[in-house]
Amino acid sequence: MNLKSIISGILCSLLFVISCGQVYAEPAPGGSQFTYEAPITSSNLSLSGVTSARNMYIQLEEYWNVSALTLNLDYQATQLTRREESSVTLKINGTKFYSFRPVVDEQKRQTLTVSVPKDLLVPGGNTLSIEGYILTNLPEGMCLTTEKRDNWLELYNSSYASITYAKNNIGGSIRNFNQQFVGLDSLKEKLSALGVPSNSEPAELEAAVYALSGFSKSNHSSEDTVPMLPLDDSTFDGRKTAVIVSLYNNLPSKWKQALGPVSVSDKALIRVVNTGGQTALIVTSEDPLMLIKAGRLIGNQTLIGQLDGPEKWVDANTNVDTPVINVSRDVTLTETGDKLTGMMHQEKSYFVSLPANRFIAESSKISLDFRYADNLDFDRSLVTVLINDTPIGSKKLTKEMSNQDELTLTIPKNLEVSGNFSVTVAFDLELISAGCIELQDQMPWAYITKDSILQLNTKDRMDLMFNNYPNPFLRDASFNKIGVLLPEKMDSYSYLTLGNLFHLLGKYAEANTGEVTFYKNEKLPAESELKQHNLISIGSYKNNAWLQKNNDKLFFRYGPDGAGIVSNEKMSIDEDYGKRIGTLQLMESPYAPGYGWLAVTGASSKYEYLASELLATDSGKWKIYGDGVVTDVDGNIKPFRFKKQAEQVDGGLAAQITERGDIMGFIAAAGLTFLLVAVSLVLLIRKYRKRARENNETLSE
Repeated sequence: MNLKSIISGILCSLLFVISCGQVYAEPAPGGSQFTYEAPITSSNLSLSGVTSARNMYIQLEEYWNVSALTLNLDYQATQLTRREESSVTLKINGTKFYSFRPVVDEQKRQTLTVSVPKDLLVPGGNTLSIEGYILTNLPEGMCLTTEKRDNWLELYNSSYASITYAKNNIGGSIRNFNQQFVGLDSLKEKLSALGVPSNSEPAELEAAVYALSGFSKSNHSSEDTVPMLPLDDSTFDGRKTAVIVSLYNNLPSKWKQALGPVSVSDKALIRVVNTGGQTALIVTSEDPLMLIKAGRLIGNQTLIGQLDGPEKWVDANTNVDTPVINVSRDVTLTETGDKLTGMMHQEKSYFVSLPANRFIAESSKISLDFRYADNLDFDRSLVTVLINDTPIGSKKLTKEMSNQDELTLTIPKNLEVSGNFSVTVAFDLELISAGCIELQDQMPWAYITKDSILQLNTKDRMDLMFNNYPNPFLRDASFNKIGVLLPEKMDSYSYLTLGNLFHLLGKYAEANTGEVTFYKNEKLPAESELKQHNLISIGSYKNNAWLQKNNDKLFFRYGPDGAGIVSNEKMSIDEDYGKRIGTLQLMESPYAPGYGWLAVTGASSKYEYLASELLATDSGKWKIYGDGVVTDVDGNIKPFRFKKQAEQVDGGLAAQITERGDIMGFIAAAGLTFLLVAVSLVLLIRKYRKRARENNETLSE
């Protein structure tokens, strides 16, 4: 071997070692480095038993060029832990990358910092799994302990992932702009906003909320929202990415110049422009109907994800509608089948999408098709199905059925599941003499086949309670004839309030075909116009003439001078305090039964905005219940129930039958059978009458 070959080999070895040592810290090409801290879990997670596992999720935006991801885990293990025999293993997207022995120090939390190999990460959702093997005693003969309640490890919600990344350039792509506009970092750092002209026209607001609903669906944050602001707001120019929805005549000259000469008299334009360090997506037209249609296109995020160019023209022939949502259907739990391995408790969860206003109806069923190892302790092994972590049924595993088993369960009526939910299939795979055998990763096992289905029947629940919100403003995942009654004067807080409400409504609205109508307070709309709408009123007693007219119907009413909210049968309110609170009130429409009215109000726009924050995100919504809520600047939230408790009444037998295709088919078949039997009886009767008549005639002769 010559000297050149030896030197080359040494250099290659050094390069390999260096590259392995820097796998977590490779800088992304071009651009500055940023850091984003993402919570790993919103609540504490417990790993109980000798062996246990939990899954968490870390979202990586597609435009992030990630150079490092570091986990910071806060945990505490049972004080009885035998450290040298216990271990915890971390996996990312199914691949193991780190194991450690939990530290035990009386009552103190422990913190672990560990880097995740960059090559295991993928754009989008990443599954982080934590698997615990916690021993508290070790009997003689080196046999393993059985499952005990004192085997536990707690992972605290203060745990987080620190992500270092560079941003890819937006360029001129609408799709890339869309990704960064609703990116986790963009919203957290308040870099994004949706702008509309001050004193907006109803068509501009309608187009804006349709667009906002699309952005909210692509927003992965549970805390941050896309704010809606007037274009003359002092903070708008500081937003690095902005969406501007405006009729062309109301578009500020700055943005007209950025667009250049365009003809938008009978069509709408959606275009990415750059000016003054700000990247904006401008949505404009001279035709209000075309502007609204362009807003609906942005509400269809599937279409937006396909627009690689800098502009999109919308005309009368452009198809922007989302597909029809089928709310009662058969759902396949797994497309390819799922394998679970390891002894004791193993589980697999499936996410099922359901419109927020729909509840699981009677006769919905889960049909589970599965198989499992035949060396189990069949006296102790079983499978359990859970809906949102609530067990609905179990079945004992048997050796005879190990190659082809099935379980059919009816979802209980009193489970009251609404909106998106999870189905969990949990196996308890126990082995004979498991305490004295060596554990292996691939033994025992269970397999859920692709023939496992959920027969999903649903129904509306129209109780006007925040527990059921966004009822009644959505129906079948689409805006349900919403009429918005605006204050006389709209300031920045008014627009932020409007944006908050439609951010959450839009997140739930899977379809973009619903109807939202805005009514300006310059002229009170006729009762006939509002009769067929679910109403949302924004503004104070003094700033909304319609609310003033209906003050006597509020749960929390204004005093005679309209300066503040006064006491009622549920709450004593000081005169000054009544001027410093915001309220949410969900009532029946004054015009028609079956329609709702949401009043978002306070003595000034600042306090109505404060109240609207409770209906801007899921995390805010879960803080309220009942039908009347009071909140203040100190963070106090007081929910009340004013409407009397009513027993749940189904929509009637006819309504239930029409929603059940299987029952309709049975009724049709039964009806046809009855008709054939009736016809046969008539023919037989006629036949025997004719024969009897002929016999009588013969006898008479």
